Amino acid sequence: MSLRACLIAVLLALAPLPCLSQQMPSIVWTPASLANGSPCLFAIQAPNASAVTGGWQGHKLSFFRAQNSWYALAGIDIEVAPGNYPLSIEITAANGTTQTLHRDITITAAPYKEVPLSVPEKFVQPDAEALKIIAADKLVKNKAFSSTAPEPLESGHFSPPLPVAPRTDSFGTRRVFNGTLASVHRGLDYRAKPGTPIAAVNSGRVVLARPLYYEGNCVILDHGLGLMTLYMHLSKFKVAEGARVKRGQIIALSGGTGRATGPHLHLGVRWQGAYLDPAKLFSLDLPTPTKP
Repeated sequence: MSLRACLIAVLLALAPLPCLSQQMPSIVWTPASLANGSPCLFAIQAPNASAVTGGWQGHKLSFFRAQNSWYALAGIDIEVAPGNYPLSIEITAANGTTQTLHRDITITAAPYKEVPLSVPEKFVQPDAEALKIIAADKLVKNKAFSSTAPEPLESGHFSPPLPVAPRTDSFGTRRVFNGTLASVHRGLDYRAKPGTPIAAVNSGRVVLARPLYYEGNCVILDHGLGLMTLYMHLSKFKVAEGARVKRGQIIALSGGTGRATGPHLHLGVRWQGAYLDPAKLFSLDLPTPTKP
């Protein structure tokens, strides 16, 4: 071997190895085991990336930066069948180069029970006039659901709207109204006396605050990037549509309006049309987005 070749070999041996985290950024998700109805937090370790995008279950994943990592809050609708669902992530570096990562994520079936309930018959078999109201309500809700901010509005973790109130019905139960299977419970119910203050579970914007046929007096908060929370059966509004609210702010008083078996709060979580278990959302350790 020539002297030149020896020097090159020595220099290569002494040169620092390339950072593997830059070559192959890591992907983790919480919780590690996922079932239908579960929210999910994706975390990408890519400190040198200028943008991160992705897709999963036919949904677009919108990532935000928090310190040196990228995060996206997603979820699995309660109606999703068990199986493997491919995840695709595209990472764009500061110089414009891109890197695509793929993972297969297993979704299992969560055990949900069936419960019988008794309500006024008009909520099981609505008449023609009620059907008109229900159809109009659907248009109003669809407009509210489309009004999501292109950036995260929440500030860190989500907190229960009634921390000390017992839960009366769990997410995912199959609800039999007056002997007829009518729906799957897409939220969490809290026992609450009429007039109990209801707090926003996180920061956001009020996209709906009005009475609806089934939901009763209803507030919907947009937390950005397709994530929304719904508060139903309220007796009084404390916010108006278009207002910005902070986590813990009182947005309404509890009641028993709409299709309700008694006074209580129904809390729903919706992500890009998928309904998620609020209790599992509270258990996620969400970072506060880094301001641009």
